[in-house]
Amino acid sequence: MLDESNSMNGEMTQENASQEAKPEEMPKELSFGPLKKVYVFWLAGMSCDGCTIAVAGATNPPLENLLTGTITGLPQVILYHPVLSVEAGKEFVENFYRAERGELDAPYVVCYEGSIADESIAAATGGYWSALGSEHLGGDKHRPIPTTEWLTKLAPGAAAVIAVGTCATWGGIPAAAGNPTNAMGVMDFLGKDYRSTTGLNVINIPGCSPVGDNFTETVGMVLLFLQGIGPLPEFDELGRPAWLFNDTVHTKCVRGGYYEEGNFTTEYGGKECLVEVGCWGPVVQCNITSRGAINHMGGCMNTGGICIGCTMPGFPDKFAPFYQMPPGSAVSTNAVRGYAAVIRRLRRMTMRYQNMEARWDEDHHVPSGWGAFEKPSLANRAIHYLYQKMQYANSTRPGDVVHPESLKAKGFHTPEV
Repeated sequence: MLDESNSMNGEMTQENASQEAKPEEMPKELSFGPLKKVYVFWLAGMSCDGCTIAVAGATNPPLENLLTGTITGLPQVILYHPVLSVEAGKEFVENFYRAERGELDAPYVVCYEGSIADESIAAATGGYWSALGSEHLGGDKHRPIPTTEWLTKLAPGAAAVIAVGTCATWGGIPAAAGNPTNAMGVMDFLGKDYRSTTGLNVINIPGCSPVGDNFTETVGMVLLFLQGIGPLPEFDELGRPAWLFNDTVHTKCVRGGYYEEGNFTTEYGGKECLVEVGCWGPVVQCNITSRGAINHMGGCMNTGGICIGCTMPGFPDKFAPFYQMPPGSAVSTNAVRGYAAVIRRLRRMTMRYQNMEARWDEDHHVPSGWGAFEKPSLANRAIHYLYQKMQYANSTRPGDVVHPESLKAKGFHTPEV
């Protein structure tokens, strides 16, 4: 714990006078060019630490590569995290004071995990919601320093402020209807006019928890920008990395083909589309189906779970009740069923013909002992005849041109290529 209340305001006291850097040691200017290191200060509000776990499991790039500075072109990340740091107590919190006083020799980034609670509510009864360190009030009295206070002090001098996870981006579950904390996201707390020292708004990486790779990849691209060797990444109108959150879950879902053919499961554990058991994937912006949860493995819909919209600003209230089919799904699924009933049958018919070797077509026999292979009906053969006429309308069908000296011309069968 830090024993000086005035140091939060940057005032000189006997306690911190000895720790003040000498004038000749103070950096004259924090230039954003080639950097050897960047400091990252991690703050936690109303959080379950799930975002920390997700980020620690990132693999592309791995968190450890950022911390060791082994990624070509990127500065080393010096992370001050209340869970992952080896320092504790006064020694740990002193780093935050140094950032507040402008004593660091490199730029710093603030990462905030968890929603921001209204500390005035807790303070009214002498309590607090989320705090980091404490200040000495005289005698044996100390006051825990709310993390919102740290955010207020550090945000103006930060090169970037990154909200990690849905609680930090949009308020998340702690901000659900009826909550007693008046919780909100970082963007709500700092306001639309906030700008970092590099002119950035709050960067939002939602998810409950977020995909760890989404965080480390975004951090890497922001660091390239700070290095002066990369462009500013593209963000959407809500501050999300556009290349990660432009598409919906449904767009790249491994079950999307079932939706398009009108195949919907009615119970959990089915392999078909999950819309009718409560999946909101068609309207939720998230890349977990294509990227996976950790190391490109897993992911909600990939493993049979429905999408409940955890990356969206409206989560959780606007996606309740969970595990019930969204009202709009009844319209879309019934419309899909209308044409899918015809298309699905036509595709199965074509599939049957594509499962036949050209030799089998000529011999009218499939030499498989695995099971009975049903021969196409007369109606199916007629439809396929018309299909092939359209298929080869602008090209020559393989085998139609036979050289006089070829084996086929001499009565032998050859592949029709």
